[in-house]
Amino acid sequence: MTKSKLISPNYIFEASWEVCNKVGGIYTVLSTRANTLQQSHPDKLFFIGPDLWQDKENPFFLVDDTLLQDWKLFANKEDNLNIRIGRWDIPGKPITILVDFQPFFEHKNAIYGRAWELGKVDSLHAYGDYDECCMFAYAAAKVTANFYKYNKLSIKDRVVFQSHEWQTGMSIIFIKQWCPQIGTIFTTHATSIGRSIAGNNKPLYDYLFAYDGDQMARELNMVAKHSVEKQATHHVDCFTTVSEITNNECKELLERPADVILMNGFEDDFVPKASDFTRKRNQARASLFRVANALTGFDFPKDTLVVGTSGRYEFKNKGLDVYLQSLRRLNKDKNLNKDILAFVYVPAWVGEPRADLQQRLKGHHAPFDTPISKLPMLTHWLHNMSEDDVLDSLKYFNLWNLPTDRVKVVFVPCYLDGKDGVFNKTYYDLLIGSDLTIYPSYYEPWGYTPLESVAFKVPTITTNKAGFGLWAVHNLRIGQLLDGVAVLNRTDYNGSEVADDIKECVMEMTKLTIQQRNQIRRRAAKVASRALWSNFIKYYYEAYDMALRCAEKRNRQTT
Repeated sequence: MTKSKLISPNYIFEASWEVCNKVGGIYTVLSTRANTLQQSHPDKLFFIGPDLWQDKENPFFLVDDTLLQDWKLFANKEDNLNIRIGRWDIPGKPITILVDFQPFFEHKNAIYGRAWELGKVDSLHAYGDYDECCMFAYAAAKVTANFYKYNKLSIKDRVVFQSHEWQTGMSIIFIKQWCPQIGTIFTTHATSIGRSIAGNNKPLYDYLFAYDGDQMARELNMVAKHSVEKQATHHVDCFTTVSEITNNECKELLERPADVILMNGFEDDFVPKASDFTRKRNQARASLFRVANALTGFDFPKDTLVVGTSGRYEFKNKGLDVYLQSLRRLNKDKNLNKDILAFVYVPAWVGEPRADLQQRLKGHHAPFDTPISKLPMLTHWLHNMSEDDVLDSLKYFNLWNLPTDRVKVVFVPCYLDGKDGVFNKTYYDLLIGSDLTIYPSYYEPWGYTPLESVAFKVPTITTNKAGFGLWAVHNLRIGQLLDGVAVLNRTDYNGSEVADDIKECVMEMTKLTIQQRNQIRRRAAKVASRALWSNFIKYYYEAYDMALRCAEKRNRQTT
């Protein structure tokens, strides 16, 4: 189907828990795609997010009291909606509506009862973050319906509403009831049950065909989240997910395959160019070496191979266990003839930056020749020092950053927002200094981290259990380290083999000349250029078309 034949929306509403709320990959999906849609639908794209900051300043949100003033007053008077309107401080600066969902808690039982009547959403055994997410989803639906009513919109105005993940699934149920003229899209970025199966050390892939989603939800105490996610998929006009690998989960666990696969792209406007790139890469490497030296007392040669992994702290799902195992094997390999500095950028239950490390870094420029007194691999103290999986593994594998270790490891357990107290740089400002990134994911619906890596000309290792890795193999016909992206075969049981494969890839990197590494870096960037939003946005137009056609059909049947 060509774009010229598609029905395009005039208004696009998107609701997500991660609008102006930097939690994970969905934030990256929305914030990098916004500029593309803002250019095609200027100020007709409306993001709806939870107002979690209330009276505090939200660093991602630019308040603009001149926007939609009359509607804001109407929304408060008509539906008791307490909203703030402004712009998301990202490229494109789309109009963003933050809604206070707290007032709806007093009506929670009635809302859940109505959700059961309309969509058979079972909220009876809800716990944890279910309540606040669903109250926000309900509020987001009210915001959209109220805007529709105030502006006297109709089916001819072609309005679509897209919600993301189970957190906003309930909004689909109420939008369909209140505004059946709106075409609805629901996107699951990972099924709640699939993630839970994988995270509970159950084999996901070999037995996927045999799992019953409803039964597993009961077994894993996930009934409410699974229910709202499943019912959203069955009530929405267009159901979407982000990769074929996640679509397999949807077929089995949600009992509906996706109508459209919405692969995650990105914009490269945040990647430095030309001499600025070289300058930032040199600054990053200097910072990485300086902190590592302050921790370990080791003076790193300039040709040290810098590797790293990052992402959400899911020890098995993200392959952190396999990554650390591969570092252990590298460190024990007597054929390793180059120093390796390996980073783990994974936000944990972080406390304070280490005062002893800060003191070493403060105004001291000569290299240290002795390690820091305690745990010379950790940049920030943790609240759960004795129960952290990464620290436990480093101790178990004897990765203590001894002078005789060719592999030195640095665990950075905080969000790198430029204010961490040690590096005081953003993640991107450090990523650019790497020579190789490693993401041996067991469960990864898409995988922004390897995509971000190649965007910064850093070759990456991923797996065929990551949507990005599978896309690279199937669409680009690549998968070797020399291509810029190595895609390793990951199964339910071969973690040890993957650790060996990673070790061999790193060993291969240590033997390459500077010219060969630069060639691989150029190939990595070329892969990234194929994943720009300009290449992937067409799939969103297919989803819009399907949702709008369903809404038109529904409208004809009711008139």
